Amino acid sequence: MSHTDFTNRFAIDPMTAAGFNTAQLRDHFLLPTLFVEGRIQLHYTNYDRMIVGGAMPTSSPLELETINPAGTDALLARRELIAVNIGGAGSVTVDGEKFASATRDMVYAGLGSTVSFASDHAANPAKFYLLSAPAHFKHPSKHIGISDAKRIDLGSQATSNERSIFQFIHPEGAKTCQLVVGMTTLAEGSVWNTMPCHIHDRRMEAYLYFDLPEKARVIHLMGEPDETRHLIVKNEEAILSPGWSIHSGAGTSSYTFIWAMAGDNVDYTDVDPVAIEDLK
Repeated sequence: MSHTDFTNRFAIDPMTAAGFNTAQLRDHFLLPTLFVEGRIQLHYTNYDRMIVGGAMPTSSPLELETINPAGTDALLARRELIAVNIGGAGSVTVDGEKFASATRDMVYAGLGSTVSFASDHAANPAKFYLLSAPAHFKHPSKHIGISDAKRIDLGSQATSNERSIFQFIHPEGAKTCQLVVGMTTLAEGSVWNTMPCHIHDRRMEAYLYFDLPEKARVIHLMGEPDETRHLIVKNEEAILSPGWSIHSGAGTSSYTFIWAMAGDNVDYTDVDPVAIEDLK
């Protein structure tokens, strides 16, 4: 019996999004619950064919299964995958090789790999945030700990955006075909992320917000710079961001988010800046 659920998310153009009400915005850009005990949740998007999902193994491992939108007998037959653990200790097994995964660790699985996920303790399960994109070459599978990531400290308390960016995938590190993934942690008392904001039409992005208290929320800004919209996001919810959309936000407390991109260009700095005074 399958342990995988999936949806197919169609691409939305900016003119259509500008006319959406709140419910429609949430239906198209906010993903349903990613972490369900003993299940894998996958959302196949028509933004650069990115798959965004979650795996939450408990007492038994969960094998990565294919889904109908992928059109292949194995999900990674023509894809690569990154799994980032935001839960308890666990492991990711790629082609028979077991990678221990503490919280905030990442595991990369290359083209054609078979993958399974496990938790060390069912009472404190791992939560693997899953990101997959089409691939053309099999790069080596690799474990990358948070201590191995490239760290960049930005912002200040004065602008409420003091934060640390951890680049798991960067030109000097592990190689991928097109996935670029990182994590941003805001300092205590800081709430703004990615402001001043930008767009990057050459690649889409997905955000997963976590480390939020139960009653805290993030106001995620999206839309074209002169036609902005917002979504109210709670802990462990993910947002799809098309290439034409800004992706920024402010929280009612500090938080952490994982950003992931796929598309034409893996250059992290390839963005089109948007001045704050030009936002509407």
